[in-house]
Amino acid sequence: MQETSVTGMPLPHEDEDGTPIPVTIPVPLGSRTHAVFTTRLGGISEGLFASLNLGGRAGDSEEAVASNRAALQKALQADLSLVAQVHSREVFDADSVVDSWNTSYGFDATGFADSQLRIEADAQVSTACSLALGMFAADCLPVLLADDEAGVIAAAHCGRKGLMAGVLDAVIEAMCEKGAECSRIEAVLGPCICGDCYEVGESIARDFEKRYPQTVTKTRFGGIGIDIAEAARIDLAIAGVANIVDALPRVTAATQYLQEDEELRTICEVDGEGESLPERLQNLQNPMCTLENPLWYSHRRASLAGKSHEGRLLALVIRDK
Repeated sequence: MQETSVTGMPLPHEDEDGTPIPVTIPVPLGSRTHAVFTTRLGGISEGLFASLNLGGRAGDSEEAVASNRAALQKALQADLSLVAQVHSREVFDADSVVDSWNTSYGFDATGFADSQLRIEADAQVSTACSLALGMFAADCLPVLLADDEAGVIAAAHCGRKGLMAGVLDAVIEAMCEKGAECSRIEAVLGPCICGDCYEVGESIARDFEKRYPQTVTKTRFGGIGIDIAEAARIDLAIAGVANIVDALPRVTAATQYLQEDEELRTICEVDGEGESLPERLQNLQNPMCTLENPLWYSHRRASLAGKSHEGRLLALVIRDK
């Protein structure tokens, strides 16, 4: 089964067994590596989590989440590696568990369902092929990295706290310990809440600015905010990672392609998070922003709508065979 991605060809909605196929957006990351962003489309979760919720901590049906993860593994043709994210700088070496899968979809150390296995980390690193290192997100920034020549890949979860803790420094150091060189590393920044939408308190913003100059913003809501994507770019530049792949063209094309998608239209009609799909797209300024673009889950958008739960997307990096 080939990955169901937004590439300009018609997308099948179900596989031969009648199971929904996850809709993803692939981004090349080097000649032998690619990144993947999941969307809200192509799963079986319902209600607040519709439909491709991949996070297991917010109250969705365990059966639905497990089914969504298994469908993603099948579509990607790569086993998933998942950890419990806690806004730290801890890096998990996924090579330590290659072929030690504890689920049908790969290695799950999130403490999901009845599993007692929980590994707290906000970054992963590996040299394995056909292993999808995943980071959950619903406003925080996922950063995916690869050194094709050394065969090293990594994924990091970069929320405000994780950035301040130095998670990108830690994961780049872990890559270099496996043979990567900063000058060869390519990185791609995934969907996240943008600086125009991420409103925080003034004290938080000023503290953030001390480490990341010129990242304080005035938001569309009239308050003070911060730009976590720009902060990540600062960390990458300081570390010597100059090769940053721009995912915006692919995400923009995918958003335009899905503007009349029936599932997305239905989700927007019933999610209670804003206007109809055409109105949301008309007002869309930054397709990479999780709050603005209805393709993504957003904790902040859900909170503004008075909702107590929302789903999670996955950003993944895969070293091809």
